[in-house]
Amino acid sequence: MNTYDMIVVGGGIAGIVAATRAAEKGLRVVVLEKGEVPDYKCNTRWSGGIVHVGYVDPKEPAANIQAGIALNTRGYTDPALAQVLVEQCGKVIDWLRVQGVRFIRSGSQSYLAWTMAPPRALVAGIDWKGRGPDVMLRTLTDRLRKLGGTLLLGAKAERLILENGRVMGLEATVAGVATRFTASAVVIADGGFQSNIHLIRQHIMPNPEAVKQRGGATGMGDGMRMAREAGAAITDLDCFYGHLLHRESMVNDKVWPYPELDGIATAAIVVNHAGQRFVNEGAGGVNMANMIARGADPLCATLVLDTPIWEGPGRSARIPANPALERAGGTIFRGSTLRELAGVAGLDPDGLEATVAAYNKACASGDFGGLTPPRTTDRFKPMPILKAPFVAIPACAGITYTMGGIRIDADARVLSEAGEAIPGLYAAGAATGGIEGGPAIGYTGGLSKAAVFGFRAAEHVAKGAKQ
Repeated sequence: MNTYDMIVVGGGIAGIVAATRAAEKGLRVVVLEKGEVPDYKCNTRWSGGIVHVGYVDPKEPAANIQAGIALNTRGYTDPALAQVLVEQCGKVIDWLRVQGVRFIRSGSQSYLAWTMAPPRALVAGIDWKGRGPDVMLRTLTDRLRKLGGTLLLGAKAERLILENGRVMGLEATVAGVATRFTASAVVIADGGFQSNIHLIRQHIMPNPEAVKQRGGATGMGDGMRMAREAGAAITDLDCFYGHLLHRESMVNDKVWPYPELDGIATAAIVVNHAGQRFVNEGAGGVNMANMIARGADPLCATLVLDTPIWEGPGRSARIPANPALERAGGTIFRGSTLRELAGVAGLDPDGLEATVAAYNKACASGDFGGLTPPRTTDRFKPMPILKAPFVAIPACAGITYTMGGIRIDADARVLSEAGEAIPGLYAAGAATGGIEGGPAIGYTGGLSKAAVFGFRAAEHVAKGAKQ
């Protein structure tokens, strides 16, 4: 009999944390993971393994974390959900450490204090096997099994089972066989819909084929669909978390998911083929990736900078574009003048010269409001483009996960259109909304929100089981 106390859909960090915590609380748990091999692809495995909240160390005072969330989302995050992140993320890190997950500090910045060990190599390209997030998932899976829980591979959830408005389990396809699972609680944790081209085109961008899938490319939005069929409320779906990548990532696996080009772009300018700026570089890499992806031609972007930017911000990231990008085969154009640079990079020379002149004038005066489009400076300091050789890097948007999804409350319970909790239904991680996104396309940290609300769901289910 496939009867459990809790069914989890998805074997990423949200699902595995929820299942392990629930099993630790004595519940009978099964995780349904559609991947068919033990090291199944998922965004968690492909992540950098950094657990932060709004680029702040989760162990810092609550006021600092709240400020980080507010700065990055411009107040978009549901206050109740933000409060859970602030209060619980540090505690969930402590719990992970008890389970055997190891962390290191991977840099001097606050948000790098809790990086899953061992960290990925400081080189370009794909490098996840045996790295921190992969080890974390295997560690928690071993712990789950020792506690009597089950991770069932090759299991694709299809639809929820409802009785009198309450979720009582779900139907799934397991190794090609239709299978019914019953439980008093279901946790949807199968990620976003970033790999569903139809949904991406419908909600976010007109040409998703011209945007690089930067993660495991497994998120199809099945959990969101099932929740919606059960009457769940859905948040705005128009944003994603991602980064600027070299344009050759579309064909060269050695230049993605790292290095990302955000740190260079926020110091320099991003232009189209006409040599004109078309995004607010001061809004940050996640915002720029969304703006580029939303355009008619997502493959039109080029970063333009000078030698001080290349030698400064170009080397500042944990996996720096300088020198990792060229070592991995990424093309970088150089010119002794802007006109020469435009010629080799395929940009309009007159347009580029005019754009850089206006930009440098704004850098000198400090007045960026007159630029088209205006550029903000409260988060990232712009640097003038003055010293040759000048540099151009062809860029594109890389999508990691979608930010909108199922609406939840502070206990990870799925909410109906009327704002009431749907009995027996929970959600966590990138399948949910209300934490990231909004007009500012704010980002707070995918691993933190997944782990915290996966943990929160398990706690609430366990509490109900004891009553």
